[in-house]
Amino acid sequence: MRKRRKKKPENGSNWMDTYGDMVTLLLCFFVLLYSISSVDQSKWIKLVESFNPDAKEVSQIVTDTVADGNDEVPGSAEATEEAVFDELYERLKLAVKDAGIETEVELTKGDGYTFVRFRDTIFFDGDSAVIRPEGKVILDRFAEAIAPASDVIQEIQVLGHTTQALPNQQNDVVSDRVLSSERAANVTGYLQQKNLVSPDKLVSIGYGQFRPVAPFDTEENRSKNRRVEIIITKNNSIQRSLDEYYTEVDGKNE
Repeated sequence: MRKRRKKKPENGSNWMDTYGDMVTLLLCFFVLLYSISSVDQSKWIKLVESFNPDAKEVSQIVTDTVADGNDEVPGSAEATEEAVFDELYERLKLAVKDAGIETEVELTKGDGYTFVRFRDTIFFDGDSAVIRPEGKVILDRFAEAIAPASDVIQEIQVLGHTTQALPNQQNDVVSDRVLSSERAANVTGYLQQKNLVSPDKLVSIGYGQFRPVAPFDTEENRSKNRRVEIIITKNNSIQRSLDEYYTEVDGKNE
């Protein structure tokens, strides 16, 4: 009687074959996904037409598919613009600090805008509208801070203000308004020469003595009214009146 051969114990290597097959299938699957994600339009049209010669809307389908693949995540562009505009404010703060003019400049960040208020002594002497050399240095620093955010800026308004020379007597109306307008225009023109933004985004306005931020009763208060303000707004930001800006800015700085 023949003896039965004893089966050799399995060495457990069969699972490696299964594992290898699974990894290979996964690799093929991901290669297929990648190839589908980058469709060659002309090859796809030829493939579809080979099955359906009468197909008329193949190119439209492919075009729509490619366009959908390039769509940005909703809100991502707005978030990026907000981040760039926030960085603008931080660079302006640093420029003020580096120039050592913290006591001469008020810098306020609001919803969709940055508000800058300069004492007039930074840029101008007495009743002059000529920018002082020291003022040009400050504007150069600000221009460097603004430049990287040019694409997200909707508008840059430059506002010129004067003050009454005497507590109870208005200045000559014409010369007062001309001085404030020339100061605003000269600052705006200097910034425009830096090619920061499109010229149509730059606005200069002279208010004369008629938008005071302090009474005219003392020389100290009158000096607060002699100033230049710059309002930088972000794309698609809320439109505000000057009084609304003042209410928000003065409320934040109290």
